[in-house]
Amino acid sequence: MSTGGTEFSEEHAVLVGEFERALAGEGPGQAACLALRSVICHYYRHQGRQMAWRETTDPYRIFVSEVMLQQTGVERVGQKYAEFIEKFPDFPALAAAEQRDVLAVWQGLGYNRRAIALHRSARIAMEKFSGALPRTIGELKSLPGIGHATASSIAAFAFNAPTVFIETNVRRVFIHFFFRGREGITDAEVLPLVAETLDPEHPREFYWGVMDYGTMLKKRYPNPNRRSASYARQSRFEGSDRQVRGRVIRVLLGERPMGAADLFAGLEVDREKGEIILQKMVAEGFVAEESGKYRLR
Repeated sequence: MSTGGTEFSEEHAVLVGEFERALAGEGPGQAACLALRSVICHYYRHQGRQMAWRETTDPYRIFVSEVMLQQTGVERVGQKYAEFIEKFPDFPALAAAEQRDVLAVWQGLGYNRRAIALHRSARIAMEKFSGALPRTIGELKSLPGIGHATASSIAAFAFNAPTVFIETNVRRVFIHFFFRGREGITDAEVLPLVAETLDPEHPREFYWGVMDYGTMLKKRYPNPNRRSASYARQSRFEGSDRQVRGRVIRVLLGERPMGAADLFAGLEVDREKGEIILQKMVAEGFVAEESGKYRLR
């Protein structure tokens, strides 16, 4: 298995050609979907990327990786994942940890709400699921920050369940192959094709292949996801509320509580904007306020 290059083999080209003929002959039906499955599985066998969370079947470790990967690239997650697992190797360790310690290890991944949700999920797992990751989609959706698509992906990767879901790379692959020249493609159009293409015997490897193929497509071609009805550009990070929130957390990782004036003195942020963000963080459970001093919970 390689590190996921963009080069294509002759065999890959043959398989893509078989897909093209099936699509031209019968449209986006079973034959084309089975041909695409062959393309994806061949690519993964020869070009699949190596990742630490693909080398384990431990549901907890896979769950951690899926939460980390929700809005963060593979490279950054790869740098942080090992450190997080070393510090919190299982649900009991994570559930017993202080929130500030979880946030301290999480620094560098951004979207700190995910760290809080992961911490709360560990405590729910201990209280309701005997210290194990729940297996059903409904139970997974009961965990903080887990929607239907994420619950489905967790079930596929953690338990090898043949779930059907769409995320960025899944959408990119299917738009690229089935919807060339079209705009405004909806997920409702894509989902049946995912269901037909899915390898029900090996869903974990199938979705790994789709993820890797989608990443490769992004490097080779204009992003097909721009033609999706659900496409939206990511908001700018510089000067955003997300940036300010991250800076607040980094400052409050220090040992002593701080007043608002001291907190914002070195943050290079408008005081009024900072106060609004800080109060939101208090309401969300990130920060505690006592006698005008702020600290991480």
